[in-house]
Amino acid sequence: MKKSVYVLGFLALFTLSTAILFKIMHWPFSGIILFIGFLLLNFGFLPTLFYKLYKKETIAN
Repeated sequence: MKKSVYVLGFLALFTLSTAILFKIMHWPFSGIILFIGFLLLNFGFLPTLFYKLYKKETIAN
């Protein structure tokens, strides 16, 4: 579980940084890459992170 959070976070941030580079350089497909990066962040990384934190908190109590 811990490794999946790190992998999803890395993929999301790498995709978003690549999209920002594409936007700055006015290269094609920057909008699609940016959309994919936000999808990975919002529907992959953040739910996994919050679930991990919730699970850790419930086990501690």
